[in-house]
Amino acid sequence: MNWVIQTKVYYNSFSFLFSFFCLLKAVFLRHLYKCVRFKDFINKIKKMETKNFIVTINREFGSGGREIGFKLGELLNVKVYDKAILESIDEKFHITDQQAEEIKSKKFTWWDEICDLYNRIYPFPGEFVVGHDETQTATSHDLYYAEAKLLRELSEQESCVIIGRTGFHIFKDNPCAFKIMIIANEQYRVGRIMNRFNLDEDEAKKRMVKADDARENFTKTFSNRSRYDARNYDLVLNVANYSTDDIAAFIAECVRRKFQS
Repeated sequence: MNWVIQTKVYYNSFSFLFSFFCLLKAVFLRHLYKCVRFKDFINKIKKMETKNFIVTINREFGSGGREIGFKLGELLNVKVYDKAILESIDEKFHITDQQAEEIKSKKFTWWDEICDLYNRIYPFPGEFVVGHDETQTATSHDLYYAEAKLLRELSEQESCVIIGRTGFHIFKDNPCAFKIMIIANEQYRVGRIMNRFNLDEDEAKKRMVKADDARENFTKTFSNRSRYDARNYDLVLNVANYSTDDIAAFIAECVRRKFQS
């Protein structure tokens, strides 16, 4: 009788220990599962935070878009690229900044398009190029594709702000790009141009129209779209009634919400 009772005690103790062990195992596995899920969540956050983003800023001449771009770079703690990136490209083609801007502002005719296409398919040996001045070392097409290649390489290395350079089109299919257009009314723009370049009102207007026409022509040549088409951008801002600091702070918050939410 005592033997039977003792056996039952051992059996009950073993059952209790086994049940307790199973419970501990279940709790441990559940906790481990949560830790793994939490680790995956943290990794996703880190991956999101380390993923490079690109902010492209197109702007009307005299709107202050360049100044806004550099302030935005400071707020986001990223590098800003504008026409200064042309230095390496200018060296490649042995031209000055002014020559590069003149080449880019030149209007392409249907004959230029045909000649450029022919030269790319059937390149001539030496310096001779069909349809172009023999002394011209680069075309607007050469500059555009060189800029686009350089900007894509830079954006793969780090987050950045890109001012101008038809950035909205270069990164049109990039999900990590935030594309902005800065505009302002004529009075605001002319006033800024007069102060910046020490011009009278008539000269400032002429310079504004010339710059806008050159940028529009260059944009249409390579994107086949008007830079004034709001569908090109995530955000279009009329900045005439706001300070540069306020605009930069607003854009920075928009960028943070898009890429860090």
